[in-house]
Amino acid sequence: MNRIQNKFEELKKKNKKALGIFLTAGYPTKKDSEKILLKLPETGVDFLEIGMPFSDPMADGPLIQESSELSIKNGMNIKNCLDIVSKIRVKYKNVPIILMGYYNPILSYGNMKFIKNAVKVGVDALIIVDLPMEEDQEFYLKSEENGLNVIRLVTPTTDYKRLKKITKNSKGFIYYVSVTGVTGTKSANQSSIKSKIDNIKSLTDLPIIVGFGIKTPKQALEMSKNADGIVIGSSIVETIKNSNSRKKTHNCLNFVKSIAKNF
Repeated sequence: MNRIQNKFEELKKKNKKALGIFLTAGYPTKKDSEKILLKLPETGVDFLEIGMPFSDPMADGPLIQESSELSIKNGMNIKNCLDIVSKIRVKYKNVPIILMGYYNPILSYGNMKFIKNAVKVGVDALIIVDLPMEEDQEFYLKSEENGLNVIRLVTPTTDYKRLKKITKNSKGFIYYVSVTGVTGTKSANQSSIKSKIDNIKSLTDLPIIVGFGIKTPKQALEMSKNADGIVIGSSIVETIKNSNSRKKTHNCLNFVKSIAKNF
């Protein structure tokens, strides 16, 4: 069993839900993002989702787009993302680490080079927003052959036929995008996603994680009731953005603690 499976088994035995936090690598600075990511597991976070910055993040709303742009200006790239992962892995042997982003930077870096180096530094899984399952031969099959899980996205517009295909070829967990549109622009509604999650659960035993529309500690708790856990991203970026330079790490970690205490 890998770290993701182990974590969800552990949480299931404790009757607890998973809390994942997304942060763009290199935001607000490389040093600050390292500091925050290295402290997040101590706040009660169950897994880390680290964004690989890209110049055209089409699935992301204004906040994460801005974080990606600033990160690139700070010199962040695939190599530096992997360097951050390696530092986290030295400190935390068992915390699942997921890289999330877009295919273009990976392709530019080199598919097999990326896969091998990601496995080497301790990445557990990938979420590649713009590479659908129809392109599995392009990258995903090579990734999974080398022990790097591929986590699939399911959206409110995913029909049942496609859902069956996605769940059949998924590893780690299913990531349910709770709102239509981009991240951080709408709030998720619990009643509207319950039936979709029930459909997913009828097709797979994999954990289901909800993300993209969760902004507050109250929403986080509500969304976790029907799923196996949640991911928060845009609100983390917003908290950092709205903090003065000396308080960015402090305020971010305190915000996460306010969510984690309910998990």
